[in-house]
Amino acid sequence: MLFNTLRYAEFFAAVFVGSWALARFAGIRPRLVFLLLVSYGFYAAWDWRYLPLIFASSTVDFLLARAIARETRPRARRAMLIATVALNLGFLGFFKYWNFALENAAALRALLTGEPASIGHAFRVLLPPVGISFFTFESMSYVIDVYRGELPPHKSYLRYLLFVAFFPHLVAGPIVRPRDLLPQFERAPRLTREQGGEGLFLVAIGLVKKVVLSDQLALNLVDRVFERPENYSALEVLAGVYGYAAQIYCDFSGYTDIAIGSALLLGVRFPKNFDAPYKAHNLADFWRRWHISLSTWLRDYLYIPLGGNRGSELATYRNLMITMLLGGLWHGASWNFVFWGFLHGLGLAVTRAFQRAVKRRRPDGGGEGAGTRSFPIHALCVLLTFHYVCFAWIFFRVPSFSQAVLILRQIGTLTTFHPNLPPVLVALLGVALLSHYVPERLYERARGAFIAAPAPLQGALLFLVAVGLHEAASATAVPFVYFQF
Repeated sequence: MLFNTLRYAEFFAAVFVGSWALARFAGIRPRLVFLLLVSYGFYAAWDWRYLPLIFASSTVDFLLARAIARETRPRARRAMLIATVALNLGFLGFFKYWNFALENAAALRALLTGEPASIGHAFRVLLPPVGISFFTFESMSYVIDVYRGELPPHKSYLRYLLFVAFFPHLVAGPIVRPRDLLPQFERAPRLTREQGGEGLFLVAIGLVKKVVLSDQLALNLVDRVFERPENYSALEVLAGVYGYAAQIYCDFSGYTDIAIGSALLLGVRFPKNFDAPYKAHNLADFWRRWHISLSTWLRDYLYIPLGGNRGSELATYRNLMITMLLGGLWHGASWNFVFWGFLHGLGLAVTRAFQRAVKRRRPDGGGEGAGTRSFPIHALCVLLTFHYVCFAWIFFRVPSFSQAVLILRQIGTLTTFHPNLPPVLVALLGVALLSHYVPERLYERARGAFIAAPAPLQGALLFLVAVGLHEAASATAVPFVYFQF
């Protein structure tokens, strides 16, 4: 059930009316039961066969966390933690990476024996559960937080099941921490006029990002260029690479906006997940702005436990590289994703080495110095960071390394004819990228004006957005990019 479909709008309208009616006339618990049931129904609409998996995974983690909190012996607590991590990663590894492991084992066997590489269909996992990477990380983080003593074990089984399965964040995030969401299910829900207006504004903005910008760039530029780069000039291929950077941002941040807006309309607030990432002046800044819920999860549950930056410089670079390699693999079972993670790990290591070299030369504490740079230097840093990110996006998007080489080779021809770049497409690309540089105060002013507008005016504006979406929409709804992860 895609967020950018009429079916979701009908589903959400029914959930909105039902949940608030129950909150008003029946109380908190019946409303939570209703939200859990519709969340399971939402997930079953993708593939009902995997519904027992999310239920079983949630149940095991809930019980193990309670057992860990009761246990006082360190070795027993550690054993239970290892058990929950092994179960969660075991589920994730089997459903998401089993086929990848089989393919690489078959390729290695073929290399050693000279026989053709083949895998029987009986050994393959046909379709991994949608959203497994997201709900696995969320549930696992709860048990780890309880083990660390950062969170008490939750008393309500119902609320914990809803925390994992709550449909706005279930299939593609954001990765919501238990400490942020569970307390909200304890309180009586409220929907103020401001909160409702903000929710509607975010849903509208998210749909515009997805349908008008991301889908149009994908269908009319990105998909064509990446499929047959040899048919396009260097300028058009470069525009396709820029287009993918814009597409994946508008697609995923658009999904996040709809998810946050949907949750707000149900009285729940999710954390921010994007902050104009292409304004970043280095890769560390980029990861503070891109997919914030994932980058902070990797920092708190992988990078810091590995040692973070507490050891030697060499150990820190190792930890950065391991974190980003696994972060790349988290996105999918492909060596392309691993290489994408390698590029970002290498870039982060180089960024850190450069910053420390500058700090040694400036003992006054100049350090990173983003705020003290001249505008031309800062703009150059932003431009270089953006192009490095775009270079890495090539390997994220292509199905094979040979296709990536073909794209880079075509850019190297330096040809400039561009019959496949009509002005409207260039305008869409410009809006998608340059919107990063609109001052934050203008966005806040627009949001505030919409929230403060009378209900009839809000309705008229949303109607105009709906008409624009109808005109821009393709014949069939385009799935969100991050649904594959």
